Amino acid sequence: MPHHDIKELDARAVRESVALAARVTAADLGRATPCSDWNLGELLAHMTVQHRGFAAAAAGHGGDSEVWRVPAPASDPVSAYTEAAAAVIAAFAEDGAEQRDFALPEIATAMTFPGRQAIAFHLVDYIVHSWDVARSLGLQPDLDDEVLAVGLKVAEAVPGGQARLQPGAAFGPALDTPEAATLDRIVALLGRSPRWPQ
Repeated sequence: MPHHDIKELDARAVRESVALAARVTAADLGRATPCSDWNLGELLAHMTVQHRGFAAAAAGHGGDSEVWRVPAPASDPVSAYTEAAAAVIAAFAEDGAEQRDFALPEIATAMTFPGRQAIAFHLVDYIVHSWDVARSLGLQPDLDDEVLAVGLKVAEAVPGGQARLQPGAAFGPALDTPEAATLDRIVALLGRSPRWPQ
């Protein structure tokens, strides 16, 4: 992805997730999501801590397990999410962030990742999580073609195999969606049915 501004693409995906989260009411927090282990409130809490963890990783503190720990439910989960999203966008926008090594212990504990690759991981995660939140609300996310094209390349590179069958795996086994739209292909590659909740 040498000619893409990965930080800007990631920021666009994150901003769309913020726009969707802003539509969540207290009554919505118990809704089911495509992440079968989490309701919408739990998904927002996960997304919030992931932003905080990636922001810490950009600052050289990703190896601290506390930054990845989901805290007690926030009194205003939408505001907490919005603040965390702004923090990760700002962290990635800092000079040199793409060249730093990111510790991402939820992906691998024995290695670090080049910043550009880590931001690409975050990008595909927030394409999918934007879709998760949107589908939970009965909506579709508004993600542009460039974001989706790069997200598809990243999703195609995510390893498959037995790791996706383990408890707590970030993604389930890929589903087959021939000739589907790009966003549907991305979510299917990462184990979600584009037809959810059917």
